[in-house]
Amino acid sequence: MTTKADIKSSNRRLARNLLIVAVAMFGFGYALSPMYDLMCKAFGLNGKTGRIEEQAAAQPVDTSRTVTVEFTGLATSGLPWEFKPLVKKMEVHPGETTEVKYLARNLAQEEITGQAIPSVSPGISATHFNKIECFCFTQQTLRPGESREMPVRFVVDAGLDKDVHTITLSYSFFNTDKLSAKKYGGEALGQGENHAHRAHPAMASGS
Repeated sequence: MTTKADIKSSNRRLARNLLIVAVAMFGFGYALSPMYDLMCKAFGLNGKTGRIEEQAAAQPVDTSRTVTVEFTGLATSGLPWEFKPLVKKMEVHPGETTEVKYLARNLAQEEITGQAIPSVSPGISATHFNKIECFCFTQQTLRPGESREMPVRFVVDAGLDKDVHTITLSYSFFNTDKLSAKKYGGEALGQGENHAHRAHPAMASGS
């Protein structure tokens, strides 16, 4: 027979267990962001590139050192575009301003607006990779069948770790309209989560 004392004891245990779960969930949520950053740093994913004015980009060029910069791009499933770099890689000196171009072509029979999201790997190089001009700064609208060459002007800071010899600049291009993206079997910018992480393994497609 269950007594009132048993019920009270059971309720106390339940309350204690719920409190433990709540504290654990809070702790996990609090730790999730730095854990995510550490994973990105360790695996070289989702490095956020910097933006810099041309005057601020001026610095001595280190001609004694060369860094290989690789370029990749991907139009996500909700964006019916062809998207690729016109140059796959190049050698640059830290401190010099360099320009490359990407090609975007709208394969649909309607006007579509996209937004490119950049990522740099390894992650430790991201703060030393600064863009002066980039199509990713604004949304890009292409008419049906329209093609466009889009420039990226950048400088690799001379403060880049000397152990870093290769940097990869990747772009994921997303449809900005939810209904349009759904029509083409994908998601629009802002839907889902961790876009750069999801797109990164397939970045070589179309490059």
